[in-house]
Amino acid sequence: MLSWTEEILTSPSPELNSKNYVWIYSKKCLAPLENVLKDSKLSKSEIHDVVLVGGSTRIPKIIQMVSEFFNGKEPNRSINPDEAVAYGAAVQAAVVTNVDDETIKSLVLIDVAPLSLGIETVGGVMTVIIPRNSNIPAKKNQIFTTYADNQPSVLIQIFEGERQMTKDNHCLGKFNLDGIPPMPRGQPQIEVTFDLDVNGILNVNAVEKSTGKNNKITITNDKGRLSKEEIERLVKEAEKFKEEDEKVRQRVESKNQLEQLCYQYRQTLSEEKLKNVFTEDEKNQINTKADEALKWSNDNPAASKEEYDAKIKELEAVFNPIMMRVYQATGGAGQGGMPNFGQPGASGPSASGTSQTNVDDVD
Repeated sequence: MLSWTEEILTSPSPELNSKNYVWIYSKKCLAPLENVLKDSKLSKSEIHDVVLVGGSTRIPKIIQMVSEFFNGKEPNRSINPDEAVAYGAAVQAAVVTNVDDETIKSLVLIDVAPLSLGIETVGGVMTVIIPRNSNIPAKKNQIFTTYADNQPSVLIQIFEGERQMTKDNHCLGKFNLDGIPPMPRGQPQIEVTFDLDVNGILNVNAVEKSTGKNNKITITNDKGRLSKEEIERLVKEAEKFKEEDEKVRQRVESKNQLEQLCYQYRQTLSEEKLKNVFTEDEKNQINTKADEALKWSNDNPAASKEEYDAKIKELEAVFNPIMMRVYQATGGAGQGGMPNFGQPGASGPSASGTSQTNVDDVD
């Protein structure tokens, strides 16, 4: 018979591997705290109580770091961290499965979308449909239109992320909506609906409203979705590159506006109530200036926002005086005055209260 005795120390020393604790846990513990404060628009001084839950909150170094983060406020450790996590999971499961219990029914649990959800529009812009921190379940829709004349289909690409351009976000899936009737750019009405349920399953549906043609995709959260760490990384990157991304977005929007104005000006020349009022010289001026602007835009894809805005002013300097004369000559042509060509895409919100934007078809 052998007898063996070994002494094991279990006393939690705050100094034990303290450097490792700081390196490993600071990002995982403090970064979410910073995000919560930022999203809630609260300062540290406005927080009345800090409650620790989860096994890691027993670590003395974590307790110290959280206390220091909140300017010396001592965390509340009166709740068993393991029981709190288990209780919360049980309650969430009961709510999701619709357990018939009066206590459960009286509880209000709010889950939110961890990242913004949207689609790619012309120029690679991330157009958000369900913003980050929206309550789940969430269902929102938006009206889009085509980018080219007689465009037979559009490519719907779904992304999640906080950056202004889709190339910096995470693609969740894509599908084509075919069978769009031949129409000038900007006329088709394509309604895109995002439906995010309590299980994180995203259903995206697109329908062309004049024909009812539709297509859809279901994106589950069991594969191809981002981890908690990847989500935190995207949020941090969005904050880090916020100013730079905004400049890129503004440049793309100015480029789109320039091109849209050119096409709108041309379409105005063929309007039934106006086409006979334009002189040949006016038609030539508008067509020539629009052709020059489109060629310049194609030849200078990396031009600055200021350069695109300058080209827009050149267009308006030619077009606006002509339109003023035409509308005065026709008494407003029954339109109530000159139209507003100052915005890209549609002339304003649609009847459903959602904005209309160009869909980018990259195929």
